[in-house]
Amino acid sequence: TVADSLKFSSAVAVALAVVFLVITAGIAAFKLINGTVSMPRLLPNVTSITSFWNLFTAVPVLVTAFICHFNVHTIENELEDPTKIRKVVQASLALCSSVYIMISFFGFLLFGDSTLDDVLANFNTDLGIPYSSVLNDVIRVSYALHLMLVFPVLFYPLRSNIDELLFPSARDLALDTRRFILLTIALICMIFLGADFVPSIWDAFQFTGATSAVCLGFIFPAAIALRDPHAIATKKEKILSIFMIFLAVLSCSVAIYSDAYALLRKKLSP
Repeated sequence: TVADSLKFSSAVAVALAVVFLVITAGIAAFKLINGTVSMPRLLPNVTSITSFWNLFTAVPVLVTAFICHFNVHTIENELEDPTKIRKVVQASLALCSSVYIMISFFGFLLFGDSTLDDVLANFNTDLGIPYSSVLNDVIRVSYALHLMLVFPVLFYPLRSNIDELLFPSARDLALDTRRFILLTIALICMIFLGADFVPSIWDAFQFTGATSAVCLGFIFPAAIALRDPHAIATKKEKILSIFMIFLAVLSCSVAIYSDAYALLRKKLSP
């Protein structure tokens, strides 16, 4: 099975993310003990309406971080006891949230106002500690390996859905080696080509988080609940679905506007 075959690579990917966290926390603790860490600013610096709208550019990135739930059904189908899926999801959310929050905390503690959109880019300078260059290399290599190992988990549902969209009447993709290889090569080439033209990972997360991530995480599930083909949704669930769609569209519009405005100002600034 697909999910089962990726369990070891996924475990190593999580371990590498923890390595990133441990090294970052260790550097922050070392500098904190030595008194070389300055107190970071705890609240955003909102001085104008522009800086206020810029706060919303972080929302799509947060949404993107928690949008991998489209793999839940695939994993549930491959569990010996499908009732354990709730505990699996809860454990995954708790682990991911903990890693995200702690990396953000220690990263901001280390770099303060100099923290870049991609905190990984901060680990390209002298950290002011012994073996700084070695630790920088370890962090960057571990994160690169983490992305490589996470990619197959995300790529599998993309390839399956694109195949069903383009070839709805064809036989199963796993039984057609030629179609499998051609589709895989085409998608990977498109992904790498797109990655080469994206100016910043922050910009990519902003727009994907404000569009596709919002649709996958909020609008589509709410629309399915409203459609209710099996007549099992309660009135409360339908009201919540309408509210979710309204909130998603509103936040999506604000995020896209703020992202586009911030990107335009960045290009026009001397």
